[in-house]
Amino acid sequence: MKQIEDIFGYLNEWADVQMAEEWDNVGILVDAGIPVKRVLVTLDITKEVIEEAAEKNCQLIVSHHPVIFRGLKKICKDDPAFVLAQKGISAICMHTNLDAAVGGVNDVLAERLGLEQVRPFAGLGRIGVISPITVEEFAKRCKNALHTPVMVADAGKKISTVAVVGGSGGEFFREAAMEGADCLLTGEASHHHGLDALDMGISLLVAGHFATEHPIVQEIAKRLEEKFPTMELLCSETNKAPFMLAE
Repeated sequence: MKQIEDIFGYLNEWADVQMAEEWDNVGILVDAGIPVKRVLVTLDITKEVIEEAAEKNCQLIVSHHPVIFRGLKKICKDDPAFVLAQKGISAICMHTNLDAAVGGVNDVLAERLGLEQVRPFAGLGRIGVISPITVEEFAKRCKNALHTPVMVADAGKKISTVAVVGGSGGEFFREAAMEGADCLLTGEASHHHGLDALDMGISLLVAGHFATEHPIVQEIAKRLEEKFPTMELLCSETNKAPFMLAE
């Protein structure tokens, strides 16, 4: 059995909470006060994930997205944080600090897409190089690597320098262009992000919030398993993307 503080201490060495954005909420967000033998790792803490953790006798959930995000003025019986405490399950959430961390969300995404000579940009994003290919070819690579549909705003030129921001990062196309990127791959972007990116001559690829961040789940589990070999690590099987393609 491990104490939640020991697990958080290790995660904080990897992704210091001081790197989180000011608006974020990270760290030990639910402390049930129970030693940990089994951990469930997930992107989101949903009611399905909480039930899964309870059924699998997990004492802790480690997630990327915070289970408590906006300021709470009251707690209801169906609120995830209340249900977690009621079931004796703690929660550690590592969000924008894990986006920015070395080996975190965006490094894992860059690796998954085959980027080389990877370096940070805009604080949390990553930028790297690939052999020159068309935007369509790179979109196919993203689709196969992330198992997700990809939307493309194609600026009409081959790409060799690629910026990535997992999750909601469409607004970073300007910073990406200033760093010399030919395209930005992210999870979410607006209509106007696409238009403005094309005006600047940079392609914008949108692959879904869930798909661009979910690869970090296995990385978290792997690192925790290596650090705490007596603790059992499970990856959630119920956490799914909220949106599906209509038939």
